[in-house]
Amino acid sequence: MTKETVVNDHDQTENHLITERREKLAKIRKEKQVAFPNSFRKDTDAKSLHKQMEGLDREALKEKGKIVKMAGRIVAKRLFGKGGFASLRDQTGDIQIFVNIGLIGQEAFDDFTTWDVGDIIAVEGEVSRSDKGELTVRANTLTLLTKSLRPLPDKFHGLTDVEARYRQRYLDLIMNEESRETFRKRNLILRTIRTFMDERRFEEVETPMMHSIPGGANAKPFVTHHNALDMEFYLRIAPELYLKRLVVGGMERVYEINRNFRNEGVSTRHNPEFTMMEWYWAYADYKDMMDMTDAMMKAIALSVNEGSAQVQYQGYTIDFSQPAERMTVQESIIKHCAEAKDYDLNTREGVAALADHFHIKYDKENDCWGKIIMEIFDEKVEESLLQPTFITGYPLAVSPLARKNDENPLITDRFEYFIGGREVGNGYSELNDAEDQHDRFISQVEDKDSGDDEAMHYDKEFVTALEYGMPPTAGEGIGIDRLVMIFTDAPSIRDVLLFPHMRVRD
Repeated sequence: MTKETVVNDHDQTENHLITERREKLAKIRKEKQVAFPNSFRKDTDAKSLHKQMEGLDREALKEKGKIVKMAGRIVAKRLFGKGGFASLRDQTGDIQIFVNIGLIGQEAFDDFTTWDVGDIIAVEGEVSRSDKGELTVRANTLTLLTKSLRPLPDKFHGLTDVEARYRQRYLDLIMNEESRETFRKRNLILRTIRTFMDERRFEEVETPMMHSIPGGANAKPFVTHHNALDMEFYLRIAPELYLKRLVVGGMERVYEINRNFRNEGVSTRHNPEFTMMEWYWAYADYKDMMDMTDAMMKAIALSVNEGSAQVQYQGYTIDFSQPAERMTVQESIIKHCAEAKDYDLNTREGVAALADHFHIKYDKENDCWGKIIMEIFDEKVEESLLQPTFITGYPLAVSPLARKNDENPLITDRFEYFIGGREVGNGYSELNDAEDQHDRFISQVEDKDSGDDEAMHYDKEFVTALEYGMPPTAGEGIGIDRLVMIFTDAPSIRDVLLFPHMRVRD
């Protein structure tokens, strides 16, 4: 049998089941006053009920005589004679329902026998335990709330096709507890971050998502057009330049959890639309930011893992109980590349020779020391940084918004934060010298004119804001999606996005 035959047989079977369900709905519309009632109100959920009744046997539950109202989707059903069981799934988990003619009457039982897996129902009844000890609601009343017109995936195999799970996330959430748990943890991580920031007197703010000038990161923007103003706007690639305006205005501790958009490729680590957290702290520097990041990551780990600061990710343990290791770009290359000790990493000639040794491509005519050494780092070091690590000493050439180091003007007071072999955060002591910022923007414009479509535009309004005076400030951005990947053991960014971007199917 060919694959095409199997697919066609499956489609024919599904179409037959859909036809049957539509016929059932037509009968309901004809016989019932309301086909999709909306008067039922639940008073508990599966998880809460299991927790409340934990440790109580059948006799104790009978004595308690607790009546509950619950609703959810039928995910399993079996009939026998004048009774039956159904497994009801709500947002928190599953609960077993016992149905019997003697409890609900012949008419209601006949209705129940026609209901399908996937239908959404309401039940009111007494809490008990089955002969096997499973917590059960003995139905006194049953109501069909929503008729499902399409059959769910096979209950034994679930929705296993990875692409289908991304395209039809609703089915993935119905069928796969692992996916539901991933997004529960995502919400927990965000709540933990907000609590952490609130406790440190940071104010959550909102900044524009459409910019007249894209800025705050080296990235290619999405472009849109505003009809009324007859002008181009760019979807936000970063909120940085707006958040720093607020610091100029006297808001000394601000943060934003925001959606950003970058016109880049799609991969296991990249999605064109993603969530970031950025925060700015006046009268602090990049070292303070590293300390704060260590504390935040530990708080998240303890929250997500119920008291443990160790996280299992893709087969190894990541430990957040201790501060992350700190090293410069040069130190990391020497540590992870044995050959690097034979080259002078402080000169362009030295890093160019090392790049040539590794056959790493760079612009031999135009690339400066800073750009070449970062090509080496990206190629040879980044994926080795499995445990939490801060890399510091980033070159000025790749850090247009960071403050120059006082001792070495070729580098900046900047770090990137790595976990699991990928960059998760980027922070630095902010550049608050308006004239220096002006010169760096001019340099970025020259790069853009030379063909670098990710170089920054000149932002006159931001330079004007700096001219009014910004206090010494530190800032950082953390990729929330990549962070959630670490804390949920997810191999792909698509696993932690409810609706990842996918190519449109024919």
